[in-house]
Amino acid sequence: MNIATKHLNIKHPDIKQLSKQVRFQNHDGTVWFGEQRMLLMQMASLTTFRKEQILTVGLERAKGFFMRLGYSLGQKDAELVKRLAGDLEPLELFRTGFQLDSLKGSVKVEELKLEIDPDNQHFYALLNMHDSYEAEMFISELGLTDGPACWALVGHTSSFASELLGQEIIFKETHCRGCGDHQCLFEGRPATEWDDYQTYRDYFKTAPIIEELYDLQSQVTELRHKVEDSTYIDNLIGKSEGFKQVCKLVKKAATGKVSVLLQGETGVGKELVAKGIHESSGRAAQPFIAVNCAAIPPDLIEAELFGVEKGAFTGANNTREGRFERAHLGSIFLDEVVELSPRAQAALLRVLQEGELERVGDFRTRKVDVRVIAATNESLIKAVEAGRFRADLYYRLNVYPIDIPPLRQRREDISMLTAHFLQKYEATYNKKTLGLSDLATKALLNYDWPGNIRELENIIERGVILAEDNETIDAEYLFPNIHQDSSSQVLSRSGTLIESPTLSPENEELNWTRQALEQQGSMEKIEEALVRYALLQADNNVAEAARMLGITRPTLAYRLKKLNIEVE
Repeated sequence: MNIATKHLNIKHPDIKQLSKQVRFQNHDGTVWFGEQRMLLMQMASLTTFRKEQILTVGLERAKGFFMRLGYSLGQKDAELVKRLAGDLEPLELFRTGFQLDSLKGSVKVEELKLEIDPDNQHFYALLNMHDSYEAEMFISELGLTDGPACWALVGHTSSFASELLGQEIIFKETHCRGCGDHQCLFEGRPATEWDDYQTYRDYFKTAPIIEELYDLQSQVTELRHKVEDSTYIDNLIGKSEGFKQVCKLVKKAATGKVSVLLQGETGVGKELVAKGIHESSGRAAQPFIAVNCAAIPPDLIEAELFGVEKGAFTGANNTREGRFERAHLGSIFLDEVVELSPRAQAALLRVLQEGELERVGDFRTRKVDVRVIAATNESLIKAVEAGRFRADLYYRLNVYPIDIPPLRQRREDISMLTAHFLQKYEATYNKKTLGLSDLATKALLNYDWPGNIRELENIIERGVILAEDNETIDAEYLFPNIHQDSSSQVLSRSGTLIESPTLSPENEELNWTRQALEQQGSMEKIEEALVRYALLQADNNVAEAARMLGITRPTLAYRLKKLNIEVE
């Protein structure tokens, strides 16, 4: 797995530093910019697509589509710039966006006027957009239009500014080469300072008719899935073949009273499957009782499951019914059934064979009608061979086994489960994220998931907690120890592809040197930084600082004088 640098300790990211976020993965043929997967595409193809959009849906609808596309791209770029540039002033953050536009080949921005005063909610920008790719489309292929043509760039610049400043900013194109003007000029102000700001707001929103069509299509698809697929189980999520097989077995098991044994690794969702069996059966209106046998001490498990009479043992101050009596006419789920004590195993066998039980300390027999669903994450047959589990009980429980495959064997389900957990924890923590970055999604799909669905849920919860509102959840939030892939390539200063330096010991010195040059800029500055750091660590003791630097005290004294550093 790989990851781009999260924060760069730089004063102002320039085109060279931004270009280092571009990585070309040799092993899988992907291109990355930060944590977002990119696609290099010929502009001619995009021009053809735009032309077809205009001819199919009309100029106005096509304009709205491309403005929304740009708006989405602007949000992603603003988020990237904030991370790369750290705590720069808003003015410098905005200017970093100009460098990013150049790197992506969309436009060369010339700043004619830029005023940003966050305290007073003041913003004004006048930008000359040189060599706009959208204007070029109309000039070379589509023909001049009656109005401004840089639709996606207007959306991009508006959302970029709004995201950076936390204030709704709208840019308008007042002049455009795409309609015959000599230049493309963008003017940006707070939304409410434009008389027609609502028109632009409408452009940036998804068309209501499209939203309605998507909602209807989703409902139809879900209904068709329920009608055509008789194995559909309401509380389970997935689409893989392994998942469908489990659902098919669950549906068939639900029609009878047969005991079910769920087998699978920890965290695969055995309790959810048990609930699915119960809720799909004729017992759905009756109790469903879940018991983790491993969580109850062996000397108490019998009383917990089958009940206890007052005075049966020290501490039994009241008569109380057990879990089986509470589950009468319903279902009981026994997780980690292999942990049952020998006495509890014998009592469970009696319930399965005769449908009756005795409370601890009681002589009366009580009839119960309970459907037993057991689960284990280890082999019961091996426990039988080891003498830890009764063979006759094993055969009673193993009438209808269901093997639940681990998550690594049904990776097609990961995206659906991720979306479910994102929705769940965004509601829990009252947050709205921008979803997972492309790199985070790739990391989820490539991970082996030893903890299965439970681990996925915990990782998504962590990501939601660490992410800010309206921020993408990065791979680093999900997997803190993720590293950059050593098989990727990056852009050199000349614009050619070179192998990306790895974090191996032999390259650590190279990485440190590169960072020092980027941050300090010259040998003298690097030397000054080292000397000041040594003095700070040595509490201004020149002799101690000299020892730290591996030089003599007179040599350090000479360098202090040369660098104009005074020691108190």
